[in-house]
Amino acid sequence: MNERHLIHFIDRAGNRDSQLVRVAVAAGCWPLVYRSVEELCSARPSDGIVIASDDPPRCGVIHVFEMMTAARIWLPLIAVSEKPIPARVVSAIKAGVFDYLKLPLQEEWLRGAIRRIRTEAEAHVRSLRRMIEARSRIGKLSLRERQVLDRLACGGSNKVIARDLNISPRTVEIYRANMMAKLHAAHSAEAVRMRVEAQLDDRPPELA
Repeated sequence: MNERHLIHFIDRAGNRDSQLVRVAVAAGCWPLVYRSVEELCSARPSDGIVIASDDPPRCGVIHVFEMMTAARIWLPLIAVSEKPIPARVVSAIKAGVFDYLKLPLQEEWLRGAIRRIRTEAEAHVRSLRRMIEARSRIGKLSLRERQVLDRLACGGSNKVIARDLNISPRTVEIYRANMMAKLHAAHSAEAVRMRVEAQLDDRPPELA
């Protein structure tokens, strides 16, 4: 490996430091260890890869990802766990985590992840930025506006959405116009594209 990658490890437990550092060095990387995501965010690294232990409920990797994006740290994040749970792996990847590896970390696994990052990181970061921006705008919608957007993304017409939500088509038009304004979307296709970029759960929220 000609290029030495900087790797930022977040390990609250502190008992994995030596193994993580040993594997990183063997893989030709420069390792740095942080005791918390807050410490990482204070350091504000602008280069390298972040590897974080997925240790719920103390510090799940999705929380790490959210803290990093809030601090505008746009580095690829890899989750590690001694016993990866399939549902958590899926949730982490859908949230924006780049990869999920099993502990103890193996040198070849790390090298493989770095190879993928080399070819995919730029596109991954662009996708992350679009996802965070889309989620931020969608988060400003009211529940009804979000319901209209979700059903619009499923191809629903105003009449179909009205019937589904048990409201009038005219009311749907009002919610739809407000939704488009909040999203700064010029047309319906742009709103739907934003919904796709946000990578939200496919199940529309419901009124209580």
